[in-house]
Amino acid sequence: MQLDQSQPLRPATRRLTVGLARDATDVRAAQRLRWKVFVEEQGARIETPEEGYDIDDLDDHCQHLIVTEAGRDGVIGTYRLLTAEAARRAGGYYAEREFEMGGLLGQRRRLLEIGRSCVLPGYRTGSTIALLWAGLAEFLIDSGHDALIGCASIPLRADRVASSQLASALCRTHPAPDVLSVAPKRALPVITGAACEPTPIPPLLKGYLRSGALVCGEPCWDPEFDCADLFLYLGLDQLASRYARRFLPNGVSDDSIVRPGSVRIPSVHVA
Repeated sequence: MQLDQSQPLRPATRRLTVGLARDATDVRAAQRLRWKVFVEEQGARIETPEEGYDIDDLDDHCQHLIVTEAGRDGVIGTYRLLTAEAARRAGGYYAEREFEMGGLLGQRRRLLEIGRSCVLPGYRTGSTIALLWAGLAEFLIDSGHDALIGCASIPLRADRVASSQLASALCRTHPAPDVLSVAPKRALPVITGAACEPTPIPPLLKGYLRSGALVCGEPCWDPEFDCADLFLYLGLDQLASRYARRFLPNGVSDDSIVRPGSVRIPSVHVA
């Protein structure tokens, strides 16, 4: 199985298709979507060289997984993917800006970092998320990585007490072994008081946890996005079988999941 940037990974329906960004125009469309969701909708305060686009120094080192709709300009869903090789060229993973990862990086595992995931309002359905995960799973298997890592966010705006309580609870209920532990560089401030009502787990985070993701330590506070970031680790050998069957491409068996590196690493250009 070989990823081809000139073609979509797979058509999902008659309308939606997932694939890797093919050129700078596709990347800008993903950056535009990120701005709309993170800044205009969620109120994030970000540094960017161009108003209206969420751009940072890692974008040029990443692959960009995008969902598009036939007959519609722009991107309706995206994930940013940073391979182990690209992270070395870039000087590290994005998560290293928020967490001390020395112990985990010392394991010499091939880690694929995912982030900047967002979907346009009106398309936030199970089918769109499943499509993004299908493309993500295909890339993960094809590139020969051992695990996914990334920061999953819990917004603090609605109820800071309840949200911080949820973040702490997930650290206890889905703990990673010590060998995978990381430490936040900016700890989540202690927030006291009574919660108005329990905060539900964000859908994307819930999907990670159901797939077998582990929380590798206490949350980090991200003031730009005003959220609690949890560092997640999802090894191929941890991926729950039911999700593997659901999201992996046809023709890839569960055996490919539990034996990382058994799939040939393709020659994939990183922009």
